[in-house]
Amino acid sequence: QVQLVESGGGLVQAGGSLRLSCAASGTISRLIAMGWYRQAPGKERELVAALFSAGTTNYADSAKGRFTVSRDNAKNTVYLQMNGLKPEDTGVYYCYAHSVYRGSTYYWGQGTQVIVSS
Repeated sequence: QVQLVESGGGLVQAGGSLRLSCAASGTISRLIAMGWYRQAPGKERELVAALFSAGTTNYADSAKGRFTVSRDNAKNTVYLQMNGLKPEDTGVYYCYAHSVYRGSTYYWGQGTQVIVSS
């Protein structure tokens, strides 16, 4: 089992910045990816940014150039630095972790709300 605890959401004006954090605990030795999804009101959950164990990253087109995903291995924490926020970035952001311990399992955080006002 992997537990994910998120923090850092909130209300920000357009053009502002936020940093989301996601602390992982439990059986984390076999995590091959961590990252962030977003679910906007009335829309499906979509990938925002992923960080793979090899150090490679993957970003949604809407996030490229504005968001940066990173990880502090000593703290078992993944971050999402969001700059130049836009109203369309509003939504609930979910941290995820992909584990290959005894099979392939995705774990999810509880979600943190981000609201960007125009």
